[in-house]
Amino acid sequence: MTELEVLIPAFNEEQRLEATIRAWADHLETSRIDAVLRVIDNGSSDRTAEIVDQFTRQGVPISVTGCARPGKGAAVARGVLTTTARYVGFADADLATPTETIDAVLAELRTGSQVVIGSRRCGGAEFVSRQPWPRRIGGAGFRMLAKRHAGPVADTQCGFKFFHADAARQVFADVRLAGFAFDLEVVARSYALGLSVVEIPVSWRDEAGSSFRLISDGRKVATELWRLHREVPAAVLTR
Repeated sequence: MTELEVLIPAFNEEQRLEATIRAWADHLETSRIDAVLRVIDNGSSDRTAEIVDQFTRQGVPISVTGCARPGKGAAVARGVLTTTARYVGFADADLATPTETIDAVLAELRTGSQVVIGSRRCGGAEFVSRQPWPRRIGGAGFRMLAKRHAGPVADTQCGFKFFHADAARQVFADVRLAGFAFDLEVVARSYALGLSVVEIPVSWRDEAGSSFRLISDGRKVATELWRLHREVPAAVLTR
């Protein structure tokens, strides 16, 4: 059994995907981690899938899986529910979190943690470069609204989360959200299942390319939070 599967959800990422795959493959190979990389193509209309198909790397298997359902949460769920590795998780295609963070993640998973959450807001975390002000305002509002769902987790939204595969399948079997708030649902369900959750600090860099719009996307996020409140039983939302 492969020890680790790294999922990279991607939607129209032809401009930066090759560099991301190369960085991950370099680190996994250098660190001698028994791992595979899988890009989950979330309905891209560019050359995302083609780039993965053409990228070969001896020692680190790389593949692409399609996901017709839109939304990053749907793409991650597709990868998690079809993994055959011992541990599985996802990292954003923009490399905002350095690949070497996986070393600390594996240390936690190997010693019994079932859910490991990369965090920009716990002790030891660092913002190498900060987000533009619309995203900072939106993030502050989201954290305020998400408090009752997040438990003790300081940062639910960092795109760097890994799991023991058995735990991941339990969590993602019931995840319903696919957009921005899906990370929060993952955290809430992890606690509801009684899984061991640990937050580890990351050195995070804001990368260009975000299409977040404060007003229109803020409304979508509010709708997702309302869905979370309505559709997830109260026992899931409270620890």
